[in-house]
Amino acid sequence: VQLQASGEGLVQPGGSWSLSCVASGSPFSRNNMRWYRQASGKQRELVATITIGGTTVYVDSVKGRFTISRDNAKNTVYLQMNSLKPEDTAVYYCNAAATAGSPPAIYWGQGTQVTVSS
Repeated sequence: VQLQASGEGLVQPGGSWSLSCVASGSPFSRNNMRWYRQASGKQRELVATITIGGTTVYVDSVKGRFTISRDNAKNTVYLQMNSLKPEDTAVYYCNAAATAGSPPAIYWGQGTQVTVSS
């Protein structure tokens, strides 16, 4: 699976921004999709998950502000980010995890920088 993320940008605090990640090379609908982020000097953290069934899970720090969604017809996963804070500044990575296989394959997209600053 190849993952191509897009949406790099500079956003003011309180603003909104969205990321997208297009997958190719594997049945997209069979992968759980995730967004991770890594701030400078910090470990990569899981931000949001959407399963093949559409169940979503968020890290506490983004609950109520971020929304992950997927469009299986377009092989795309999205991350809508609202009420952005400076601490949301990070490189964001999309991730695909197969739901079959032993072990299940995991794929990463290239990072895309989101900077929240006035």
